[in-house]
Amino acid sequence: MRLIFAGLAALVLSPALALADDDIMAADYGNTVITTGKGHEVHTYYNFDGTFTGKVIGMSIVLKGTWKVDGGNLCMIYTPPPPTVKNPVCVPAVARQIGDTWTYDGRTVTLVQGIQ
Repeated sequence: MRLIFAGLAALVLSPALALADDDIMAADYGNTVITTGKGHEVHTYYNFDGTFTGKVIGMSIVLKGTWKVDGGNLCMIYTPPPPTVKNPVCVPAVARQIGDTWTYDGRTVTLVQGIQ
């Protein structure tokens, strides 16, 4: 399960156009990162203030915590951490755009508009 959440964090971002304000997470605010594969669907919502929430569809797991971009990594601290997750979870961070779909660690990830 740790890989699900680590993968989700990494998948939020990829090499794309630089955003005007240089905020690598700008496309994520107010939108949903959907990760599917390996038996789970995870929806994650990143906020401008450095917090995130989310859910594992079909399970009673609610995600929340804080995030920050530290150098080239997106680091998330879950509060409390889901089963098998050890804080912090840090993955490479690069920008994405709404509508992008990519794969990571055997999962498909899509950044979709709005909260879903």
